[in-house]
Amino acid sequence: MPANETPLSEDRAHFSDLMDRVGAQQDRAAFAELFSHYGPRVKGYLIRLGLGQAQAEDLAQEVMVTVWRKAALFDRRQASVATWIFRIARNRRIDLFRQDQRAVLDADDPALLPSAEAAPDAHLDAVEQEDRMRLAMADLPAEQMDLIRKAFYEGLTHRQIADVTGIPLGTVKSRLRLAFNRLRSRLEGDE
Repeated sequence: MPANETPLSEDRAHFSDLMDRVGAQQDRAAFAELFSHYGPRVKGYLIRLGLGQAQAEDLAQEVMVTVWRKAALFDRRQASVATWIFRIARNRRIDLFRQDQRAVLDADDPALLPSAEAAPDAHLDAVEQEDRMRLAMADLPAEQMDLIRKAFYEGLTHRQIADVTGIPLGTVKSRLRLAFNRLRSRLEGDE
């Protein structure tokens, strides 16, 4: 063995060669060797991340299937085989965690409960306020009304409005500010 090569670098090169054979030729023997070496290590890693035995086993199997399917994407210049495989395992664990978080719903969560029916006077107040807003907006110059429509009805950001209209970003912001000031003064004057 050359003086600059260690058994560790030989292992890395060996596993990289195996991965290349799997990626290029779908070499089952090479994959079997990768699987027997990394499968138990991935399972142990997932258990250390907090998964139970069965769940870690299932996820380790998924990781190794992903290794088989995506072996052609492996690039030994970017990462070692171990780094690449454990990154896949880590990402799968994160995906599993996110799925678990979405699946747990609290039946008493206020966001999931139907909203209480509004009192009749509250509904009347809302209708009156909507009418006042509509009248105030009708008094705005067309250019300001157009910007408000793009920002609030179409949901565009200030940058997107500037891009769509060809108006400089600073001008978009100042025109929106002027429109809001006009609306505020008009609505406060109506009260």
